[in-house]
Amino acid sequence: MLLLSKRHLIGSATKMVFRALPGLRVKIEKVIFAPQLEAPPEKPFPFAYFIQIINESSETVTILARKWILRDTKGEVVVVEGAGVVGEIPKLIPGKAFSYNSYHVVACDSKVAGAFFGVDSKGKRFCAKIPPFALKCPSRP
Repeated sequence: MLLLSKRHLIGSATKMVFRALPGLRVKIEKVIFAPQLEAPPEKPFPFAYFIQIINESSETVTILARKWILRDTKGEVVVVEGAGVVGEIPKLIPGKAFSYNSYHVVACDSKVAGAFFGVDSKGKRFCAKIPPFALKCPSRP
């Protein structure tokens, strides 16, 4: 289980500390309501988001995992975590960026936050927080 408080629990025993890496940042390029995307009836509002991970540090970095936390206005919290980013393990040399898009489906207005986790060229672990953003649902799907 990954925790955003710079601690990483693998199973229930191993603890590792993640540090912020100066110069590595995440930019939310845009978030759009995308009704053409598939969504189940209980979560009829699909939102596409476009993200860029920018490496302005002096280190080569590899993004190994991500964690998203979605909190809706009804109190439901959904945590999405896993290896890589959209099926890839991006490796970014200094001055490079990785852009991707994906989507979430929600039942009502939601707030989204999260982080990417990885290692630098020296094997040191880091996290890069994903700036929080809102998913504002239209009046009907």
